[in-house]
Amino acid sequence: PEVWLTPLLTWRPPAEPNGEDLTYSVYFNQEGTNRERILNTSRPGEMQVTIQNLMPDSKYKFRVVAHNKNGLGESSAVLKVATQGEVQVPGPAPNLQAVSTTPTSVTLSWDTPLTGNGDVLTYKVYYMEKGLDLEQDVDAGALSYTLMGLKKFTEYSIRVVAFNKHGSGVSTGDITVTTLSDVPSAPPQNLTVEVHNSKSIMVRWQPPPPGAQNGEITGYKIRYRKGTRKSEAAETTGGTQLFQLIDGLERGTEYTFRVSAITVNGSGPATEWSTAETFESDLDESRVPDIPSSLHVRPLVNSIVVSWTPPENQDMVVRGYTIGYGIGSPHAQTIKVDYKQRYYSIENLDPSSHYVITLKAFNNVGEGIPVYESAITRPQSVPDPTPMLPPVGVQASVLSHDTIKVTWADNSLPKNQKITDARYYTVRWKTNIPANTKLKTANTTNLSHMVTGLKPNTLYEFSVMVTKGRRTSTWSMTAQGTTFETIPSSSPKDVTVVSKELKPRTIIVNWQPPSEANGKITGYIIYYSTDVNAEVHDWVIEPVVGNRLTHQIQELTLDTTYYFKIQARNSKGMGPMSEAVHFRTPKSKCGGGSLEVDRIFFLTSLVHFVPGKPGITGSGDNHILVIVVIISVGAFTIIVVVVGAFLCTRRTTSHQKNSHKYKGNSKDLKPPDLWIHHERLELKPIDKSPEPNPVMTDTPIPRTSQDINPVDPSLDNSHESEDSISALAGRRGMRPKMMMPFDTQPPQRKCVFGICALIGHTEVNRLFTTQTIVLFS
Repeated sequence: PEVWLTPLLTWRPPAEPNGEDLTYSVYFNQEGTNRERILNTSRPGEMQVTIQNLMPDSKYKFRVVAHNKNGLGESSAVLKVATQGEVQVPGPAPNLQAVSTTPTSVTLSWDTPLTGNGDVLTYKVYYMEKGLDLEQDVDAGALSYTLMGLKKFTEYSIRVVAFNKHGSGVSTGDITVTTLSDVPSAPPQNLTVEVHNSKSIMVRWQPPPPGAQNGEITGYKIRYRKGTRKSEAAETTGGTQLFQLIDGLERGTEYTFRVSAITVNGSGPATEWSTAETFESDLDESRVPDIPSSLHVRPLVNSIVVSWTPPENQDMVVRGYTIGYGIGSPHAQTIKVDYKQRYYSIENLDPSSHYVITLKAFNNVGEGIPVYESAITRPQSVPDPTPMLPPVGVQASVLSHDTIKVTWADNSLPKNQKITDARYYTVRWKTNIPANTKLKTANTTNLSHMVTGLKPNTLYEFSVMVTKGRRTSTWSMTAQGTTFETIPSSSPKDVTVVSKELKPRTIIVNWQPPSEANGKITGYIIYYSTDVNAEVHDWVIEPVVGNRLTHQIQELTLDTTYYFKIQARNSKGMGPMSEAVHFRTPKSKCGGGSLEVDRIFFLTSLVHFVPGKPGITGSGDNHILVIVVIISVGAFTIIVVVVGAFLCTRRTTSHQKNSHKYKGNSKDLKPPDLWIHHERLELKPIDKSPEPNPVMTDTPIPRTSQDINPVDPSLDNSHESEDSISALAGRRGMRPKMMMPFDTQPPQRKCVFGICALIGHTEVNRLFTTQTIVLFS
């Protein structure tokens, strides 16, 4: 294909990227050369690049190679393209000249461009007034053109551009030309006349506006006449002199004056006639005038009319009066009036405002003593102005968990949305929480505002209005935005712990969600320990999935104080822990184990005292021996019940005080000696027959780290509870798994006459019963 000299090359990602963050390298070379140039993409994932500086009317080969952190991939197929031929536009028009022919026109001329691919179709003349940034243009079909309607005596910069079929050519350099001057088109400004004495009057003025001078001011002409006469006298000043003392006048005579500006082209329009009257006699001007004899004010809505009378001493020269006024102070604004004036209207005041006014007479020595007066302008009931258009396109962009950027557009602004006046915007917002409907506002002069300090995971509504002076718009349509989630900033509250009915070793933990969840709660973690001062990582944890507000914890130690803390979590992480809440499990009730003791003792005695045969097939002496044993066992059972009850009561108390070891420190615990292990315990006939009974099998029972010593009372650890054993496996996040079921009361070992049994373990009783039946069968 044929392309421009700066083609845009695009591609698709490889079918098998084998990784992320792909970047690409473009290899290309001109046909007929072997050296390839390389152009890399600027950022990962970008799949286009613009090729620069290609030769016109040439052929090129392109290929693309992708690479990731593992290296380069395979190259794409080669793409062949040809660039377009070089386009030649016209060069600059030579010999550009400009001649000012009139005060408002300039004639231009130029020659045909020396270079260009094709005939010139037209020319465009660009011109701009000096000091302005606005360039204007006109079309010219020939090699000359006359610009019309220009400003008088104004400098312009001009350039010319030729066009052919390929487009605009090269511009000429700028040339400057100034239009011809003319007479001023406006009179001088601020003409004042001041009586100097009985024979002279001072005339003062300012030049015409700069845009109306139409040339360099070379001087001013002052014309004056006496009274109503038509004959005039005239005096001329230099170009920079802005005053003239007219003397040789008659005493007590009224004169009128006017002034006009002069350029090399002539005089411009004159000012209006201004009148002054010479003094009858030369008064005293050795000191300032006295205080005016009176001052009166008449307030209106937006103005105050001030009137006064001159000082009582008429022998002092008064050349004028100074009026000062302002809200609360007379020094805010100052106005000077002629000595003949007796009233003045102060305009552009605020309604219902308190103004203080002062009046002083002055002469060439200075200002006299002021007289004061105050007035309150009248109130004004102005109808409401036409409201402005409300902002449109309000958008709320969520930036973080507590910040939303609000943007909008203003249809009453230009298309570039540039604010050039004193308007401002008010942004208001509120949440959708029913209990918090208070509106908050902020003012800004931009078309956007950053709202900070918002609550996480909360829906907010935003609207905007514009104010310009006394005009305001209605509120715009609302835009909504929900702040991002963040970790909970408060802990679960109202944590309570109660014991479960009929299950003293099971407790129920209840709580309420955190008041500042900052997102959807996805679960809780319950920490509990018997040591409130332990490190956090040593507490046992119970995870709770979802938004449940209650949880059961089982297999706790009786008559033990536990401490509980709860931590909430959401998608952003974990919040703070609640304060520790303590709870003491109920005390154990001893009982119900004597029957098991009797049964185990009785059956175990039978196991140990039967003669060593596989079955009971002895003679009469053997039966007598069995009867004696049974009677002895019966008598001894009563003693065992009494002793067992006593020991149970004593050791239960000892067990509750000493049995519990912190669940995170399993290395400090020793399992109870009487933890029977199925894999090591065997019950065999006493006679040690070489023929094993086929009914008797090895019954494994889990065991910890040491074997059973059935006869040594010094190793009695019967007070260890099942909770002590379960603590061997208790680390964070794990509940101990028991290999044998327990009764309500922890197991205890009893040794009587060298026969040991576990009290309270139904499985052991069942095992011994089975083995005994086998022996006596």
